[in-house]
Amino acid sequence: MIAGCTQAQASDIFDPNSPYMLGSFNGQRTALKDAGYDFSVGYTGEAAGVLDSDKTSKGSTKYADQTALNANLDLNKILGWKDTEAQVTITYRSGQNLTGSSDALKGQLSQVQEVYGRGQTWRLTNLWIKKQFFDQKLDVKIGRFGQAGEFNGANCDFQNLALCGGQIGNWAGDQWYNWPVSQWAIRAKYNFEPNLYMQVGVFEHNNENLRRSKGFNLSTDGSNGAIIPVELVWQPKLSQNNLPGEYRLGYSYSTVDRSTQNTKVERKQIVWVSMKQKLMDHLGDANRGLTLSASASFFNNDKNNPDDRQISDMQNMAFSYTGLFDAREKDEIAVGVGRIHRKLPGYDNEYNAEIYYGIHATNWLTVRPNVQYIHHVGALKDGNNAWVGGLKFMTVF
Repeated sequence: MIAGCTQAQASDIFDPNSPYMLGSFNGQRTALKDAGYDFSVGYTGEAAGVLDSDKTSKGSTKYADQTALNANLDLNKILGWKDTEAQVTITYRSGQNLTGSSDALKGQLSQVQEVYGRGQTWRLTNLWIKKQFFDQKLDVKIGRFGQAGEFNGANCDFQNLALCGGQIGNWAGDQWYNWPVSQWAIRAKYNFEPNLYMQVGVFEHNNENLRRSKGFNLSTDGSNGAIIPVELVWQPKLSQNNLPGEYRLGYSYSTVDRSTQNTKVERKQIVWVSMKQKLMDHLGDANRGLTLSASASFFNNDKNNPDDRQISDMQNMAFSYTGLFDAREKDEIAVGVGRIHRKLPGYDNEYNAEIYYGIHATNWLTVRPNVQYIHHVGALKDGNNAWVGGLKFMTVF
């Protein structure tokens, strides 16, 4: 494909100012987007290797990746359906996991490569339609999608899982499924003000969706309940400089009362709070500056539930600065730390920390070399401590 496009429009391919590596296909891509058809192919790759370990040898380096094929359809332009859009996303994950193969990280609660997991296979990650009503105050979405795309949302710039994206699916993953898993769902959101809204959702719970062979499962066979989250979101602009922020407060209740082994279990409840706030811009440039993000999640535990990992709470915090250097005004440096508490005898907290430098190589390529530190791997009180070197990069074809 690259060879064919090069003959047609060599100057457009690999243009650092284009959002796509392969350019606009001689304007055809732009024309399709203007007509309501927005297509993209994204790729994320993550390499990780143990640099130092207190109790074990260093071990080998592992690589994991994900390809995402996405189509967003503006149905107002295509069919004349006002304030309506649809999306289809297909993902493919492959590669190996350092956390699952290195003696230094044996039993780690988090992962040093967040892109690994939920079955290295093809999946239908999004298949939904969304409609807005009452001058766009009410927003209703129905189809197949995941909880984390709507609730407990957060950016995924770090490579360590404890600092990447919404955290609930990482620690209550027996019921709350993060990307790239999808399930049948409906979500309704109402905007009280332009910067304040509340939303509620109902998500099918079906363990069969986790199987590698069920990546395109559309059946409700195997469903045994629902996950019902509700969330209040405030998006203010603070101070005279209108510094943007986002604050979330949420609660989730599960109707699932049977484990995967068909034993009686307590119904899971989750509470979370998160924030992201720009603290300062850089010499008046709103695209540069310092941002703080933090989150905390709390779970009820059932000792009789074989699916419950007995993680009672989790917190993380991170600072990032975009455009610290005038010569690299789109680069980013960030540091974060996460704490995971396991409520079992002999266990305590696992701490995951990471620092990365994000190189904005082009508008379609970002490279983030990073160093991670894991303290008390597995939350064991005498657990191993390890340093990990990583490299995360993201591109859009």
